[in-house]
Amino acid sequence: MKKAEILISGAGPAGIATSLFLSKLKIPHTIIDKASFPRDKICGDALSGKVVHILNKIDPQIVAEFSKNSNQFTGSYGICFFAPNGKKLEVPFSMKPDIFKNAPGFITRRINFDNLLFNRLDKNYAKVEEQTELINVEKEDGGIIAHLKNTTGNYQKKFKIIVGADGDRSIVSKKLDPLKKNLSNYCAALRAYYTGVKGTHENNFIELHFIKDLLPGYFWIFPMNDGSANVGIGMLSEVVARKKINLRKKMDDIIDKKTQLVIKPLFGS
Repeated sequence: MKKAEILISGAGPAGIATSLFLSKLKIPHTIIDKASFPRDKICGDALSGKVVHILNKIDPQIVAEFSKNSNQFTGSYGICFFAPNGKKLEVPFSMKPDIFKNAPGFITRRINFDNLLFNRLDKNYAKVEEQTELINVEKEDGGIIAHLKNTTGNYQKKFKIIVGADGDRSIVSKKLDPLKKNLSNYCAALRAYYTGVKGTHENNFIELHFIKDLLPGYFWIFPMNDGSANVGIGMLSEVVARKKINLRKKMDDIIDKKTQLVIKPLFGS
């Protein structure tokens, strides 16, 4: 069994960010993902200022590339908060938006975001293996045995370090640091794309609507340059389970103005 230094399980934003930082330090490593790129992920699609800050620490050219691809990456300059009584509070990311070389936040579909990051992996230091899944891990003196599966079958490899960037159902977390799922720390969410969306902020502020019977949760509208929007709803999982809430119906009710919040004019189709 061959031994390597570092394995990153998962080539989403967390795994790729880890890989890019390691490559900056000229540290060889392996990064795997069970999918082939480009691939999509269900997501709200908003990249906050914190995300932009981290990406600039990795390489400022990443965010500059967002700005060059405005058809896929929508620059966002603030947030509109809607209270349960329907009143709106606009919070810009800066009172002087002209100071930004690039937008302070972005909205983009995950298939575009993840694929752009994936294509920036430095193969001088990163061994990239798609369609490869981590199915089990075992501790052993001097390292960790990774049980892997790809298109040719199952195999094992020993690593000194394994980074678990494999999501909510992480094999790394489950096997090496098991935590009991606590519904009070989880949210259930539903999202869909709408076209012909009108009435959003001229500077693409994302919208968070806090509706009385959704608390603690909210309804969101994240606009994109092509006139579409990522529209969704999210609530604490324990509340959804306890109240037996049908999120799909609740979202339809909001869009159809069956709540106190008037939002129907935002949708052209």
